[in-house]
Amino acid sequence: MHQRPSRTGRRRRPTMKPTDRVALYARVSTQDQTCENQLLELRRYAEARGWQSVEYVDHAISGAKDRRPALDQLTADVRRHKVSTVVCWRLDRLGRNLRHLVLLLDEWQARGVAFVTLGEGIDTSTAAGRLVAGVLGSIAEFERARIQERIRAGLTRARAQGKRLGRRRNRAVEALDGCDGLSHAAAAARLGVSAPTVKRWRRERRQGGSKSLSSVA
Repeated sequence: MHQRPSRTGRRRRPTMKPTDRVALYARVSTQDQTCENQLLELRRYAEARGWQSVEYVDHAISGAKDRRPALDQLTADVRRHKVSTVVCWRLDRLGRNLRHLVLLLDEWQARGVAFVTLGEGIDTSTAAGRLVAGVLGSIAEFERARIQERIRAGLTRARAQGKRLGRRRNRAVEALDGCDGLSHAAAAARLGVSAPTVKRWRRERRQGGSKSLSSVA
């Protein structure tokens, strides 16, 4: 059915139907924790609206991990247009960091997928929810710029002191965290290093790394 444009020129978001598939995402960090409390609230929310839901649960997975099987599967299903809305308990259950969270929200919004958090009351199908998502994006961009400035200042200071240029693991990992979701080339352009260097850092981070990451080639 043809959808009439709103007065602002944008198309209204379609109303959720009971047949739409909703993803419920939950995560706990340790074996001692359980996802049941999160899932109970998520199920109640979906059932109250008559939504069909599918659960994606990451057990004993730290929020800092690069790979989370359930979240990876959720992302794949979003890209296959199998999900219309993602609901999670709180923001910190989803993203590894603010930059990662914003990348997820940007992709989902571009694909017409709404995001809801019960704890913060965010719903990106509403104007207020999209405003909050935009503020988060601005904060993430500000933090990324600050990281770049610190890296450049550190390199400049090291050159002035005649030190061999390299990055301690914590600084490199911090920089990489601000580039999650970007290709090696895009991350390299942001950080001012070569794409092979970014690739090597990411490989070492996945493997646990050593006391320091490899120096810049």
